[in-house]
Amino acid sequence: MGSTFETIRRLGPAAFVLKAIIAAIVADALLLGFILLRRAYRARFFAKRDARVFEFRRNWEALISGEIPYETWRKKPFDLRIVETIVLDAFEAAGREESARLLNFLRTSGLIDRLIFDAQRLQGWRRRRALVSLGRTRALEGISALAEGLRDRDAETRLAALRGLARTACPEAAEEILLWVGETGLTVPPLPLQSALIQCCAERPQVLLPYLHHAEGPLREVLGRVLGEVATPSLGMDLLEFAVDNLDELRAAAARALSHVQPGLALDALSELARDPIWFVRLRAVVSLGRLNHQGAVPLLLHGLTDSNRLVRLRAAEGLVGIRSEMVSTFEEVVATRDLYGLHAYLTALENAGLRRKLETELETTDSINENGRKLLLAVLKTGTLAVEQPEPSELASAETSFRS
Repeated sequence: MGSTFETIRRLGPAAFVLKAIIAAIVADALLLGFILLRRAYRARFFAKRDARVFEFRRNWEALISGEIPYETWRKKPFDLRIVETIVLDAFEAAGREESARLLNFLRTSGLIDRLIFDAQRLQGWRRRRALVSLGRTRALEGISALAEGLRDRDAETRLAALRGLARTACPEAAEEILLWVGETGLTVPPLPLQSALIQCCAERPQVLLPYLHHAEGPLREVLGRVLGEVATPSLGMDLLEFAVDNLDELRAAAARALSHVQPGLALDALSELARDPIWFVRLRAVVSLGRLNHQGAVPLLLHGLTDSNRLVRLRAAEGLVGIRSEMVSTFEEVVATRDLYGLHAYLTALENAGLRRKLETELETTDSINENGRKLLLAVLKTGTLAVEQPEPSELASAETSFRS
């Protein structure tokens, strides 16, 4: 041993290099040993977990019905976590009756109370996991604990609570979210908040209205988008007040929501929104007019064909094609606008709907227009341009009077 150290000492500066090499070899050996030990432990852990999952799955009915005493797995943290995971995963594909049975199991076994306790008392990632799991149960008694999570100082915890409330998809959760944003404003990204409110307000969209009247800024825009997604005919007159709102997003949301209202009530409002100075408001108004599928929307959709925005023209054309009416008369009015872009949009919508051949057949067989008008319309349909070979001026004048609006 002494001779070894003496040899190293005689190496001089090279001794430091040798010591570094030895230290690196030892460190690498220890790291390799740790990796192998960890892999062995994880393999043993997953093998044990798979065996327990298989056993619980094999006795699934006995587990859920309570034939297997709860005490046999509740007192074992390893088994408790497995049962909780399996039941929450089963919720994702369960129907109404199965969901009720699983929820009853969670209540009687005390798992929901445990999740509520964890969501209220734990911190960090453990609390976030408990909040999301509690939301997956869709249990109404967990809403208050999730609402507490919304007021946590940590942004990730607030998002986890918001996701949990979204999973419940019930109006009570929507009221808690709206009350929270009413107190604190927009403290989370808009998209998660919008998604959560859409899921929770779908059953009762009326809960949005009081908060829309008092919200301001970006929050009001988010609530407006949610209203446009969840509005139903039951809102009726409540939607009309937002059609003249100063906020562009809210007018667009009202335009989108008016497609769910009775045509007699919606047409007047949509006729104004279809002429709005903001293009996406006009776009949503035109889409709603098409969805109304009402003959009174045809003049408004024809006006949309001449819009300066390409998307508005395309949607107006799709709406015209979708309305069940005389295709020949509609095509006459489209050509009478003398707008080439609008004509191309209409022809594109015809092609996409597979109706171009049908229109051509109707033009060839109809008796509602004279021969000159028929030739002119067929030429426009086939060439896709208004600059077709025209008949004599006297014949053209009489032909155009048959399809000009």
